[in-house]
Amino acid sequence: MRELEGKIAGGGRRVAIVVSRFNRSVTGGLLDGALAGLREHGVSEDGIDVLHVPGAFEITIAASEAARTGRYAAVICLGAVVRGETPHFEFIAGEVSRGVSEAACRHSVPMAFGVLTTENMEQALARAGEGHGNKGFEAAVAALEMAGLLHELELAK
Repeated sequence: MRELEGKIAGGGRRVAIVVSRFNRSVTGGLLDGALAGLREHGVSEDGIDVLHVPGAFEITIAASEAARTGRYAAVICLGAVVRGETPHFEFIAGEVSRGVSEAACRHSVPMAFGVLTTENMEQALARAGEGHGNKGFEAAVAALEMAGLLHELELAK
């Protein structure tokens, strides 16, 4: 039996971060966390491209196009969809999730899903704060691990 596991190492890797401007008080914290996670694991400043999009719905096309270029070992998707008084939450949250998953499979590029789907702004801010529990940081680490795993799979051919 052979077991493969991705190393969480960013040295020499290029990573795209797609981040929504909507709910910037939340997504700014997610972006800070993702950048900290990438830097902590060796991704250089020149190895990071940040793509700003208007809202969570637009994350999918930007992530898909970034992956299609072949430039990136991984794409990190960051946004915040907060439940409101209309069904808009369900539509957006479901479509973004589905779209990111489909793009990752279509292009064989790891896409970390750091799009928060919360009941209220307090929950979103708690997940985008400094220190332990920042979901942007966690998404960055997951993206690097998956890039490492795909690299290991390529070597195992």
